[in-house]
Amino acid sequence: GDVDFGPAAPVDGNLADNFFALRRRWFDRWVQGVANGVDTEPAVRIFVMGGGSGRRNAAGRLDHGGRWRMAADWPLPQTRWTKFYLHSDRRLGRETPHDGAQPLDYTSDPRNPVPTIGGALSSGEPVMRGGAYDQRKLAERADVLAFATPPLERDLEVTGPVRVQLWITSDGPDTDFTAKLIDVHPPNEDYPNGFAMNLTEGILRCRYRDSWERPSPMVPGEVYAITIELFPTGNLFSRGHRLRLDIASSNFPHFDINPNSGEPEGAMEHPRIAHNRVFVDAARPSHIVLPVIPPDA
Repeated sequence: GDVDFGPAAPVDGNLADNFFALRRRWFDRWVQGVANGVDTEPAVRIFVMGGGSGRRNAAGRLDHGGRWRMAADWPLPQTRWTKFYLHSDRRLGRETPHDGAQPLDYTSDPRNPVPTIGGALSSGEPVMRGGAYDQRKLAERADVLAFATPPLERDLEVTGPVRVQLWITSDGPDTDFTAKLIDVHPPNEDYPNGFAMNLTEGILRCRYRDSWERPSPMVPGEVYAITIELFPTGNLFSRGHRLRLDIASSNFPHFDINPNSGEPEGAMEHPRIAHNRVFVDAARPSHIVLPVIPPDA
């Protein structure tokens, strides 16, 4: 990707001589019964991104930085599960929405999906490349709802599972909702417009909102509460950065396109534009739940 996580990021030379040695040592203990001390070491090893300068390094990548964190349990016992609410003016904040806040509408066109820009991909090239990239241009699309906090007054570590709770409706029998968490770097001489770095993402196909085994079509116009599970992450949002959450209904080609028609998986004979709505009022307070780690932990 376009981001560098510093010399501490590789497993090689940090957690072990190399990745093979790390894995072999674990199997030696738990399969072969070798008393090599693995069972006395921290059970959880997490790379927490962030803390870098935000400038362009000699390799031409953004210096985001990072460090390893060791723990005995997962999620981390000191986690403070913290809600950040979506607001009608596209703010993301701790304060709950007010009564009567207007919902946010957008259309999802299967013929013009939101493009994948990086992410947790290991075998996508040449169709798509994995890693961290600038997501700024996605916020310009009419089919992406981008919510952001004000610049942070102090560092904020987010490490652990992430989930998004939305209250939604659609005029179709099925549609997708996607969520992407982003670290927005402030402008500097190297990045005069800032840099919006993708951290983690998730998706829900609404027919599976209640069960993976028993899909159920949506009733057009009916309001549903849905949960999107994002892949766990670890990131230090530095002071002056902003948290951004993108809500959309496609992320292609990372995830296949939903024709919004309720057709069987893999079929796209009758694609249609879906008119989707996200509620952001006091009675239906759409939000993201973040695993905040106290600064002294």
